[in-house]
Amino acid sequence: MAIAAVSTVVEWYDFTLYLYLVTVLARVFYGGGQGSLLAALAGFAVSYLMRPLGALALGLLGDRHGRRRAMMTSMAIMTLAMLVTACLPTRAMAGPLAGWLLLVLRCVMAFAVGGEYTGVVAYLVESSPPMRRGLVASLASAASEVGALMAAGVCALVVAFCPPDGLDQWGWRLPFLFGGVLAGAIWIGRAGMTESPEFTDREVHGGLDDHPLSRALGAERAGVLRGFAISALGSITYYVGITYVPAFLVVTGAMGEASALWLSTGAALVVIVVTPLAGLASDRFGRRPMLLGIALTGAVLPLVLFPMMARGGGPALAGAVVLAMIGGAWSAVAAAATAEQFTGAARLSGLALGVTSATAFFGGLAPWGAQRLVAVTGAAWTPGAMIALVALAALPVIARMPETAPRMTER
Repeated sequence: MAIAAVSTVVEWYDFTLYLYLVTVLARVFYGGGQGSLLAALAGFAVSYLMRPLGALALGLLGDRHGRRRAMMTSMAIMTLAMLVTACLPTRAMAGPLAGWLLLVLRCVMAFAVGGEYTGVVAYLVESSPPMRRGLVASLASAASEVGALMAAGVCALVVAFCPPDGLDQWGWRLPFLFGGVLAGAIWIGRAGMTESPEFTDREVHGGLDDHPLSRALGAERAGVLRGFAISALGSITYYVGITYVPAFLVVTGAMGEASALWLSTGAALVVIVVTPLAGLASDRFGRRPMLLGIALTGAVLPLVLFPMMARGGGPALAGAVVLAMIGGAWSAVAAAATAEQFTGAARLSGLALGVTSATAFFGGLAPWGAQRLVAVTGAAWTPGAMIALVALAALPVIARMPETAPRMTER
């Protein structure tokens, strides 16, 4: 369980790394300027479309042949993708081809990541004591924030200690190289994992389904819809409210690149602290009340916090911390809540259809959309409006969602 939880570090390290370095990558691969930043963010969005495909492929593998096998496969692909990214030629070396190569590798990475987080959450839910599912599943979210923290910290160190010309020539490669080595180490650690007890029990007693995808679309389609709504708000809260913030601060002139990255490091620390507390609270008070409260907060505060952050200094720090608390609390509760919408026979396939498809749209497209809105309107509140609208749309679904926390259902 510890190895499974910690392994989400790699997934979020890589994708957070790309967003934290997006202004540098825009110069290196797309030539620099406002149009290049949009191109780099568009590449991030396009690659996210591969996440549902990866989730479906690895989800079918996991539902039929075991969670462990699916997680080993996804980590092997991620290791290779990051190591190759660190060796890519730049635009100065290969011209426009460099940008296309970067996009291809982002798509490969997104394919692998598609089945990574859902596999880990399913493994943790199926292996943990029922009364502590919220806490244990939230550890995957906390570990992912360790990955985000590592990405922010590594980027901040590289930006701080590399000369400007060195950063664009070779400095940007170092964080990707580090990520590839880290992924390889976790793949070796996963080799010693046993299969989840619930999957093993189903396998022994003939409880596996030969067509888990059909089951998810049929008997368990209500869980797919609820998972989509929960993941939609979680994705846009995270990708706009946390990982897009450094680019937002730089574009609005509130902070320089180095300061914005250090601020994001502090926000990641806040998420790591909040996440297990929120997961524990969901075990005690239920998933639905926690999700309702956080969604109401997300419908109001982001509209105020983004204009406040545009002022820079203390207001930027305060706004980033509050947004990090909202995003961390939501992801903690959502981890167990989405997995509990399905039976073990179709859990990974159901999560792929609901959770990962929502992440592809509301996660991958969100930073590009936020940047586009800020550029076109010049209004600092527009990223906050994106979060608020999704929160308002998700509230009715969450209000009608049955409670799944074992402590509450056994009363």
